[in-house]
Amino acid sequence: MASFIEDIFGKLFPKKDQRINIKENFTQTEDQKDAVEEWLVSEEGIELLALIEKNYHFKNSGMNNKPEVHILKSPYANGFAVSYEEPLTEESFSNLFFAFGRRMLDLGYSRVSLDRKIEEVNDNVKTTEKQYFKPPLSNADFSKKIDQLYGNVSIEKVSINDKPNFLKVLVTVYSDHLYKNADPFEEFIDNVFQNKS
Repeated sequence: MASFIEDIFGKLFPKKDQRINIKENFTQTEDQKDAVEEWLVSEEGIELLALIEKNYHFKNSGMNNKPEVHILKSPYANGFAVSYEEPLTEESFSNLFFAFGRRMLDLGYSRVSLDRKIEEVNDNVKTTEKQYFKPPLSNADFSKKIDQLYGNVSIEKVSINDKPNFLKVLVTVYSDHLYKNADPFEEFIDNVFQNKS
């Protein structure tokens, strides 16, 4: 009988979900943008991008090196993730997140969002910062197929309990007949890691 009454009270007065779940937009200051630009052409930035590119190619050959790179492949989405481990620091990890975003702008993409999601997952607090990029459709000639470049690009930096965990770059292609076929993902990789200095 007690369980029946508890069930009735549970339906009448459901317990509020006390789990953390916050999503917010945020911005970079001009100083922060300038710092990322400087980091990209610094010795540390150049060496770290070269190391991650090398580790990406190592992973494709079945080898691992630190920081470990994980390959993400499917028919409509390709990408990679970088584990947070030496020689990455919290500062270089953050710079890397924004540096990949900077490269998207260099490739002609438009950033459509920059947001942060904080949620409770299995008694841990997961923070995901995400940049989302789309090919520039504003100047598209809609009488022809639209150039999607490589597809839509999302870049995520994930931390667990305020400790960096991994960074993910994911390219999702349009399969719609309105779009040209996406440019090759390996070309995307070459352009993302190309040294612009």
